Order: sequence, then structure tokens, then C-alpha cells
Amino acid sequence: MTPAASAVAPPAGRQGPGPIPGALVEVLDLAFVRWAGGVIAGEYRAAGVGSGTELAQLRPYQPGDDVRQLDPAATARTGIPHVRQQVPERLLTTWLAVDLSPSMAFGTADRLKSDVSEGVVDVLGALAVRRGGRVGLLTFGSETPLLLPPRGGRGARVGLRRALTAGVAPDGAPGEELHTTLAKIGRLTQTRSLIVVISDFGGSPAEWARPLAALGARHTVLAVEVRDPREQELPNVGRLAMVDPETGARIEVDTADRRLRERFARAARTERAEVAAALRRAGAEHVVLSTSGAWARQLGRRLA
Repeated sequence: MTPAASAVAPPAGRQGPGPIPGALVEVLDLAFVRWAGGVIAGEYRAAGVGSGTELAQLRPYQPGDDVRQLDPAATARTGIPHVRQQVPERLLTTWLAVDLSPSMAFGTADRLKSDVSEGVVDVLGALAVRRGGRVGLLTFGSETPLLLPPRGGRGARVGLRRALTAGVAPDGAPGEELHTTLAKIGRLTQTRSLIVVISDFGGSPAEWARPLAALGARHTVLAVEVRDPREQELPNVGRLAMVDPETGARIEVDTADRRLRERFARAARTERAEVAAALRRAGAEHVVLSTSGAWARQLGRRLA
């Protein structure tokens, strides 16, 4: 359950991610390179053999082989023409899994959670393709999940922005669960990649903890949790309508009751602690962003 925004403050509406300072993007770029393990050519192996700098094997020449791959030393030593085959070099592929469930439309501070998510997608997408890498997108939480295969260059960023223009799903609409999307990413990724999950991680971690841990064993995983201050504690504003955005269920509570506010805050802390513990066990780097304040600076400080 989340407090109905209209009972706490005027509805924020869709504000967008807000301005992102260019200097901060440069700082994030360095942090992203270090966090992802480096995105310089040759730091990630691709399947099979091809053009590269690391030797895969030496074998006798066969008709049709590229004569430019002939190895003079091995040929002279054996008296038989030999060719070199290298491990092909590929740049890092980044997958962004973005939550479009109804709970992401909540926000009582500077912007909605979906606004922060949109900004994170734009920044990380720009960083992912900055050195020639590729970025793909999967959405979950909505009736029609979207899959954008990994692409590079400016076209990839345009595709990411267009994919999020429709906004989040309406209240009570059924959507694909996070654990289903994580399993889908596992089937799509053949080589080591950077997996970024952007969500409020609502619900029980038991559902998504195992597939996330499976990804963490093979890939680098970054979990970006987006929260709103009113999800952590209730204001003392008298009677307040509470709405579950996932089911549409609605109740009214008296926030003047101090014990009620304490129970709500305690339950919220327990829920967040369970999410943090599940992400830690899965080997994911955990970043918490808020709809209040400069989320980009929060992201930069955490990664740096």
C-alpha cells in the first residue's frame, strides 16, 4: 500500500527526470567504466574465434583461410603453413530492465518514481554506448512488455526514449513479473554483460531473488531502487486514503494515530531491509534513489 498522493500534496504529475548537469555525466562516465569492469575493446571475450589480439589457437592452413593470418614463426618451425586464430574482441553489452508497474507512477516530492527511472535509463543508456558498446531494454509490470535488442550509437538512445513515452501501466492492470523478466534476460545473454534493474522492488523478494542470483553468477548486476519519502513514513494529516496501485484496493486510515504511523514506518523499514538483503545475497550492487532531491547526484555519489 502507498499513500494516495492527492491526500498528501497536489498530484505531482509527470515531471520528467529534470536537468542533468554535463559535468556530472562525466563523473558518472568514469564511475560507470570502473563499475562495469571496463568497456575498452578486448576486455570482454566473445564466443568463437575471430579478429582480436589474444591468440585462440594455431592450426595448419586450410584452403579458404585468410592468408593474412599466416603465422611465419610456426610455419618456419614446422615446415607446414599455419594460421593464427584469435579470440574476438567485443565491447560490453548492457541490458536495462525497467519497471512500468502502476506503483512507479507514485510520487509526492519533486517528481514521480517513473520520472527518476526514465532519467536513469537515459543516463546509463548514454554511458553504455559512449565507447561503442550496445544497450538493450526490457520492460516489465505492464500488460505488453517491450523488448529492444541491444544496439549501439545514437539510435539506441532514441529507441530507449521512445520506449518509455507511453508511461506506466494503469492501476490494477496485470503485468509481467520481475522474476519472469530476469529469466528472459538470462536466456538472451550469451556473454558477460552488465544487467541494470530499475524498479521500486515492491512485493516479496522470494519471487525474484533466485533468478537475480543466477544472473549475478554470470554477469555484473546493478539494482537501482527508486523510492518516495511517503513510502517510508506517514505524515500526520488526519484521515488519509491508501491505495494499492497493483490491485487498486483502497482503504482509509487515521494518520493522527501515532501508533499507526510507527507500525507503518517499522513495516516499511523491514520491507526495505529484506530487499537490500536479497540484493546483497544475489551479488548485485544496490543503489537507492529518491523522488526527492537530485537523483542524478545521488546516483553519481553512490557509484563513485
